[in-house]
Amino acid sequence: MRHESIIRVPGLLLAIALATSSVVAGQQAPPAAGRPQGPPQPPPPSPAAIERAGQLLAETRNAMGGDTLSSVTSLLVTGRTRRVRGDNLVPIEFEIAIELPDKYVRKDEVPAEESAPTSTGFAGAEIIQLPAPTPEQLAAQRSARLNTVKQDFARLLLGVVPGTLETFPMTFAYAAQAQAPQGNADVLDVRGPGNFTARLFIHAETHLPIMVSWQAPPSAVVVTTPGQPAPRTVAPGAVIVAAPAPPAATATDEEKGRYAKEGAALRAKAQATPVEHRLYYADYKDADGLKLPFRLRRAIGADTTEETTFDRFRLNTKIDPRKFAVR
Repeated sequence: MRHESIIRVPGLLLAIALATSSVVAGQQAPPAAGRPQGPPQPPPPSPAAIERAGQLLAETRNAMGGDTLSSVTSLLVTGRTRRVRGDNLVPIEFEIAIELPDKYVRKDEVPAEESAPTSTGFAGAEIIQLPAPTPEQLAAQRSARLNTVKQDFARLLLGVVPGTLETFPMTFAYAAQAQAPQGNADVLDVRGPGNFTARLFIHAETHLPIMVSWQAPPSAVVVTTPGQPAPRTVAPGAVIVAAPAPPAATATDEEKGRYAKEGAALRAKAQATPVEHRLYYADYKDADGLKLPFRLRRAIGADTTEETTFDRFRLNTKIDPRKFAVR
């Protein structure tokens, strides 16, 4: 992936910080030129590697039962689990039922607790969940998923047809002017349903969108302790938190409990600190009389997470309604 525009962001964000006080304090700037942008991507596997994997899988299946393994259509398994919960190991008795190709459920019981058994699984495309959520909970889950999709839709269209949308009404407010490598950029605060907030950067001369940025919680929080090796790879959007050394094995229960609370507080604080996401619009070209971006880049913090190239825009063409069928 190309990362040439990452190093251009600091100047742009610095200008905003000087022009307005609403920029999130403590936000880290992207790395300087030459700094690696996340873990390197592995090369695609070779045909020989794919073929060798097939051989090993065949040998493994043969070692596990050969034709007998291939004839399995269902499984019913019982057992016990010990799950870490705070400083405790909670014993769980479970039953797993599998009916191939697409049915699975696990039922858990905790003998030490007076709670009802819980079940989680799926049957085809349907979720199995017991205790069953209430209709209100189901509606809230559906609403949350729908809102997430609509927010992504809105961010995309801010670079294609900037403005409010009937299906996702947005309001816009001027925030500042930023100095970008492409020239001056006007910055707009954008608000919409579901606590949607973003900043839209528009080139002051060409008036074409440059970027939209927004804040979101970290994708993960990795807690490290002194002497622990740093993680080899960190997912985009994850944050690393350095915790103090754990108490000695001879420490009192009170000291261990205090340490656990401090660690939980560090994790909670990190989880509550938002990470900047960006969607860049680039390579504008004429398309049926419009000037549209043919290249997009997504970044979380300093790491590029996705690049998109559009091959063709077809405007006002008839679309098969089956593409929008809800199943």
